Amino acid sequence: MIGGGLGGVSAALAAVRLGRKVVLVEELDWLGGQLTSQGVPLDEAPWAESLVTSQSFAALRVGIRKHYRDYYPLTACARADFLLNPGRGNVGTLCCEPAVAARVLDALLAPFVSAGLLVVLRRYRLIGCTSHADRIVAADIINLENGRQTSISAALVVDATETGDILGMANVEHVLGAESQSETNEPHAVPGPADPLDQQALTWGFAVDYLPQEDHTIEKPAGYETFRALKPDFWPGPQFGWTVSNHVTHEPLERRLFAGDTDDEYVFDLWHARRILARRNFLPGAFASDITIANWPQIDYWLKPAVGVSAEDAAIALDEARRFSLSFLYWMQTEAPRHDGGAGYPGLRLRGDVLGTADGLAKQAYFREGHRIRAEFTVLEQHIGVEARPGRDAAEHFDDSVGIGAYRIDLHPSTTGKRDTVDIDTYPFEIPLGALLPVRVDNLLPACKNLGTTRITNGAYRVHPVEWSIGEASGALAAYALEHSVPPRAVRHDPARLGDFQATLDRLGVLRHWPTYGALRPLSRRGYRPPAR
Repeated sequence: MIGGGLGGVSAALAAVRLGRKVVLVEELDWLGGQLTSQGVPLDEAPWAESLVTSQSFAALRVGIRKHYRDYYPLTACARADFLLNPGRGNVGTLCCEPAVAARVLDALLAPFVSAGLLVVLRRYRLIGCTSHADRIVAADIINLENGRQTSISAALVVDATETGDILGMANVEHVLGAESQSETNEPHAVPGPADPLDQQALTWGFAVDYLPQEDHTIEKPAGYETFRALKPDFWPGPQFGWTVSNHVTHEPLERRLFAGDTDDEYVFDLWHARRILARRNFLPGAFASDITIANWPQIDYWLKPAVGVSAEDAAIALDEARRFSLSFLYWMQTEAPRHDGGAGYPGLRLRGDVLGTADGLAKQAYFREGHRIRAEFTVLEQHIGVEARPGRDAAEHFDDSVGIGAYRIDLHPSTTGKRDTVDIDTYPFEIPLGALLPVRVDNLLPACKNLGTTRITNGAYRVHPVEWSIGEASGALAAYALEHSVPPRAVRHDPARLGDFQATLDRLGVLRHWPTYGALRPLSRRGYRPPAR
């Protein structure tokens, strides 16, 4: 399994729980991807606390809360709160420090490491793949600490990389960027020709606390003046400002850092959106300030694509994305209009310690999309979008469902510089097994947002719990296929095997269909939550 994000971890857990031996390769020193290394607090559906989820994902959520109860000086009220939200962030009901989530993920894997079923290789990067006919026969990796190269062979390969790196290296049929509307017939697809470099903006997040009596102003980043003056055609003003484009309507929307001094979690400003530590949850004096994560519209980096380009161009884009985020911080510290008058919040202090870095930025940029397999079945907007399903009241039902998910179709601005956000209602949806099967290669499975979606539906399948479910299904499918000595696609094509495999998922605690009791409303911004990340 190449990639230790949430999909890689859940794939590994499923496979070892079914008795298979797994090698999990991760480029960074942390596992957890978007939840940890990329610094994105859990972004979930409205039913996150109703146990309508995989049992293993529920165990992760329980483990995070238990960690705070076991080791942090919580107030009596916070400790007694069954639905403890450590940060009281309003993007979700469980906003926590990335470092805590990384520890809990390690704890979930620890028994299988001790049992010899799981080997975790941290700080190893994929540098190449060898294929023969319709199989991947080896993955070449390099130890980033000493430069030594190693080749790994396995019966089945799972691509859990953040941007679907194996697909290009192994010449697996895949899609990148935007499909043409003429190809998919999706209402919100690009009307012109397909464009692999038309990709969602990425974001390089950072963590800050706020000490108003101190000055923690950083050195002015290179390129600051250029970034500060940036005014996209699709934006209501300069990108560095408190007025942003409404994610849904594209009307101007005020999103200030602080909407007054209140500590109520239902204040919908930037500070409260992804707050990961709320000091009112802890004993007086335990923390000098709240801590929040910056993953905001103002630092969506859309100037250049970082996927599907040369290594040199990718490095340039990622360096610029880092400086873009730091430049917005510098603007907030020195020039931003304050909620109480004046300009600048010099008391904003980078908190790299909660992200495992020295510079305060996340270990890795948050990639919203990458390479996607050409699959036996591709999920279209017509399968899950409310507008694209007139006369229906639910998403498409898939007989080969291997998991569930729920999120709006949420696309951030395009790297073409010409398109604003796409944010539309969806129904709670299923994950079809056919979307996990490459059209040709027999021993490769995707474990995250590289499954068979379009660029449009990728916007709903990319978030934390859905990625976890994709990985869990792929890990279980790999184990099942090896146990029965068949290629993964044979499981889908044989009704008896498919039923048997789905029963295996049921025993693992995987939900494959949404509950039939009651009415599951569409995921709409109205009465749902504030604008998305």
